[in-house]
Amino acid sequence: MTRLVLASASSGRRAVLNQSGVAPQVVVSGVDEDAIIAGMPDAAPAEVVTALAVAKAHDVMARLPADIAADCVVVGCDSMLLLDGELRGKPGSAAAAHTQWAAMAGRSGELLTGHCVIRSTAGTRREAAESGCTTVHFGQPPPADLDAYIAGGEPLFVAGSFTLDGRGGWFVDRIEGDPSNVIGLSLPLLRRMLADLGVSVASLWAANPA
Repeated sequence: MTRLVLASASSGRRAVLNQSGVAPQVVVSGVDEDAIIAGMPDAAPAEVVTALAVAKAHDVMARLPADIAADCVVVGCDSMLLLDGELRGKPGSAAAAHTQWAAMAGRSGELLTGHCVIRSTAGTRREAAESGCTTVHFGQPPPADLDAYIAGGEPLFVAGSFTLDGRGGWFVDRIEGDPSNVIGLSLPLLRRMLADLGVSVASLWAANPA
């Protein structure tokens, strides 16, 4: 029975999988994201988010109990917003969220999500790593609405200081590309990566029913 392990604390990623019929086992990585980013000053944005996803997947894979590691798929992801050539992650504070929204309101940015999939069976491990990109066109929230949104706390700890599947969806005018990638895990990309590693969606449904 192939267990799906999600190397992320993201409720959005977990919800994407649950809604697609798969209930993952969640194991949160202990990766120092800032240190990885600092060590890649000249890397392309897609390379940065992919490296973060790889680090998370490897960290969790190394800590799995033997019975799970014997037959599992570990999925690591990381998302950031590319705006004005700069990668923007979680703002972490209300002031930073206001600054970020001031920069992106009425404009568009690219939501990049790195994916790493490790297929582990007895004695064998294979992996694949790629990134997905979705263009997000932001509206211009009235100041009172934006204040209330940020005061509610939702945008403080999500990439780009917005969500598509929560209250932030009010302030997204449209997207170009895969919506699940914006939430943090691209189902089309994950399906292709799994297929390359010999894992079918049907097998995950059977082994990890939501």
